[in-house]
Amino acid sequence: MLGTGIIKGMAQTAKNFAESFRDPKYLTTVQYPEQRIPTKENNRNFPFLVHDGDNPIEGLRCVACHICEKECPPQCIYIEKDKTKKPDHVGKLQFQPLVFDIDISVCMSCQICVEVCPFDAIKMDTDFELSQTDRFAGLLVDKHQLAKSNDYYRKIHPTEAKAIDANRAAEVKKAKAKAAAKAKADAEKAKGAEVAATAQPEPTNSNPSA
Repeated sequence: MLGTGIIKGMAQTAKNFAESFRDPKYLTTVQYPEQRIPTKENNRNFPFLVHDGDNPIEGLRCVACHICEKECPPQCIYIEKDKTKKPDHVGKLQFQPLVFDIDISVCMSCQICVEVCPFDAIKMDTDFELSQTDRFAGLLVDKHQLAKSNDYYRKIHPTEAKAIDANRAAEVKKAKAKAAAKAKADAEKAKGAEVAATAQPEPTNSNPSA
């Protein structure tokens, strides 16, 4: 029957309206900003940079690989690589961003930067209250504004953050096991060289005395 979908939709609206006088769960709106609806875990708005530890800049996971900058459809990410390196979570020296800017007035919240990042350094935020009186400089955010802790990431995306933490912990365990095995092999090699040196016969005088 033509128009069945419209009738069903209007019936559901009427039901919600009537039931809202009996049960608050049928209310579809709240008195914002005094009342707020909790954001869903899969909600996304603009990107932010994840950092580990207490220092938001030294603890950044970003290694300035430029992948997100190259893959960004509106080209709203700008990165400059620093000349110095810092150890990552497994102890490997990595570059860090000297400059990391995102123009959120251009960002389309597509999440491609998150999907292509191999270091789990950039994630999507849920914060949407970003109105500015300056629509140019006010919407150009740098690495200091973008840096947010892993604890914050766990709070807004707990399921995803838990899986990433588990993967990073496994990588650390693997790196420690590899380092321990290398240290053991080096120690055995040094010990073998020492034993071989002590086992060599002392040189004899080839010229017999008269």
